[in-house]
Amino acid sequence: MSAYLNTRVSLYASRLWHDDALDALVGAPHEVITDTLRARGLPQLADGFLPHAARDADTRSLEQRIIAQLLDETRVLIRPLADEARAFLTFWTARFELSNVKTLLRSKMTGERPAAVLARLTPMGAFGRLDSQDLAHAEDVGELLRRLETGPYAGIVRHARRAFEQSQDPFSLDAALDHGYYEGLTARAQLLEEAAGAPFRGLMASLIDRINLVWLLRYRYNYKLPPAQVYYLLVGSRYSLSSGRLQQLAALDSLDAVLAALPPPWQARLAGAPDIPTVFSRMEHEAAEQAWRVLRSNAADIARAFAYLILRERDLRGVRAVLRGRHLGLPP
Repeated sequence: MSAYLNTRVSLYASRLWHDDALDALVGAPHEVITDTLRARGLPQLADGFLPHAARDADTRSLEQRIIAQLLDETRVLIRPLADEARAFLTFWTARFELSNVKTLLRSKMTGERPAAVLARLTPMGAFGRLDSQDLAHAEDVGELLRRLETGPYAGIVRHARRAFEQSQDPFSLDAALDHGYYEGLTARAQLLEEAAGAPFRGLMASLIDRINLVWLLRYRYNYKLPPAQVYYLLVGSRYSLSSGRLQQLAALDSLDAVLAALPPPWQARLAGAPDIPTVFSRMEHEAAEQAWRVLRSNAADIARAFAYLILRERDLRGVRAVLRGRHLGLPP
């Protein structure tokens, strides 16, 4: 194990927000919010909470500041890592850049000016692999996809372009990009699982099972896609919800039927869930509990680092919800 990495993860873990701390932030006096955020290691969020006249020239949105915080912490955590472990955590950040890709693609569909879309992209810092200036000035969606196919996400984009050409449907484009990203993540995880052990594999299983089940339910019952198309859009899986089981689930005709056909552990956790958001919430809660167990254990350093990043992102989404609510003047 890396003593540096495990020490750093333990130090970072002390900054995580528990429910009582978030509850306190909801009702805290306005003037102490910035001090609280700085004390929690979130100076970028504290600066964003200041009155507009007191801010510096940094005009990033709250979402961009949160992603910047996650990227900064990831950059520190990967310092002692090499090979597959470093590649995995680096690729974990790529979903933010693929979100930029989606923003660029939508801008071409709506005719948005390059300067306007560039202002909305999330700065990727050291993790950035795309030339956003060049991409923003592509003539149309087709040219943008062709430029992306010569870059670092060529495999993901090539699959997405084919899906879009067949349907001309923005949904198909987004779904194909998401599918390609998580296929890439599982491929990188597989290279680590033997060395990193059961805790790391468990984190990946929880993530991919949740993504696949929620996607299956949304695509099948919200978007009314046929079973074969739903299955095609899911991530290939070797976990509890294997590809074979997902194919069977996609053929069922209701949410209740799917929940009743799940493996016993998930069946027990999701029993009685009335809708898809509840399924997602329960699975995410279970994933957080699992990540806490890994973080508090003597698991491999990559497993503890990954557990921390999962919890940190969930953590900051909670802080984001509180700050947005306060900006909107909502009652506690």
